[in-house]
Amino acid sequence: MNILTVTNTYAPHVGGVARSVEAFASEYRKRGHSVLVVAPTFRDMPENEKGVFRVPAIQNFNTSDFSVALPFHQGLSEVLDEFKPDIVHSQHPFLLGMTAMRVARYRQLPLIFTHHTLYEQYTHYVPGDSPALKRFVIDLATRYANQCDQVFAPSESIQQLLLDRGVNKPITVVPTGVSLEKFATGNGKAVRKRLRIPDQHYVVGHLGRLAPEKNLEFLSRSVVDFMSRRADSHFIVIGTGPSEARIRAIFREANLEDRLHVLGILTSQDLADAMHAMNVFVFASHSETQGMVLTEAMAAGLPVIALDAPGVREVVRDGYNGRLLKAGTISDFSTAIQGMATLSAQETRVFDSHARQTAERYSLPRSADKALTCYEELTASNPAENRHTGRDWEGVLAWLKTEWHILKSLAEAGDTAIGSARITEWDPGP
Repeated sequence: MNILTVTNTYAPHVGGVARSVEAFASEYRKRGHSVLVVAPTFRDMPENEKGVFRVPAIQNFNTSDFSVALPFHQGLSEVLDEFKPDIVHSQHPFLLGMTAMRVARYRQLPLIFTHHTLYEQYTHYVPGDSPALKRFVIDLATRYANQCDQVFAPSESIQQLLLDRGVNKPITVVPTGVSLEKFATGNGKAVRKRLRIPDQHYVVGHLGRLAPEKNLEFLSRSVVDFMSRRADSHFIVIGTGPSEARIRAIFREANLEDRLHVLGILTSQDLADAMHAMNVFVFASHSETQGMVLTEAMAAGLPVIALDAPGVREVVRDGYNGRLLKAGTISDFSTAIQGMATLSAQETRVFDSHARQTAERYSLPRSADKALTCYEELTASNPAENRHTGRDWEGVLAWLKTEWHILKSLAEAGDTAIGSARITEWDPGP
């Protein structure tokens, strides 16, 4: 099968969507499928990529680490003519997501959309952020989903959210699976030695993009509260992003910067080694749609302490493989870390074992099986002989119809957002 994946984020960008696309593409290729990834250009992206078509993009949009693809994709049609996709999988409802819809409709191919993100949690990256803009992106994503043939939700929480928002197309829960073998073993002692962390000291860890929507100020203050009462503790942070300076400042203000270790972007064995240097993994984001980094941590045998949120509650079971905290106070989070740090060796081994068992349920092969089953069902109902391949009048009509639906969705989502804002402004209250 020839699988076309279209995404607004990809390597070297660090984030859940980029890592998800890479993971699934790798697994599909292992099984003999061909995958073409269409993605924007990013600074320091790999050279001589295979199976990737890069679209020119504005770098570091609005001082973020995102790239925004330009609307002109010279050479894409010729590449797709040669690749001959059987299915189009869009990872976003806007920017290149619109390109994915155009390609699918023009070529009469099934279109799948993974609703990776709670987009309303990311509007602070756009000038003019407002409640109306949040309403706009929610409505736009919903309308986009309803123009696709199949929707993937990364977790049961997001599946229910999409149903509540009015998505009426088939929704299948397909989490991004974890490559168990990548995290099963690691030389944590070597990492501790390099960082001058004694073997007997307690290490709290975190992995992810360091950005405001990840609730990292709360997380940092919670870890600081714990570490200030325990001299043999350290905090390892893996990742980069705009919040790194704020994290460092919080630890500097508490005179704990010598026990903060920000390692930047790590991959492959370096990442596994660093994970195995930790004793517990902490997570405070409310903006996730799935617990991807949580299952990776659990694959390394780490219990997880996290705030209750969509995508998290499916993975973390309170008292079984970590702590799932309903209350979101710094004191509660700090106390949970302290409780985990004071467990006996036997109790710790039980938590570690349960974490690994949880990760096995979210293995990449299992997730790929689910996705490929949907692909096969959709392509079976859309045989190659029925697809449009020529640039004739039929193709022009398909293109015009698609453009009309895109513009209509944008206009209606805008009307909904503006109407909602006007109601809010006028509402006199109870």
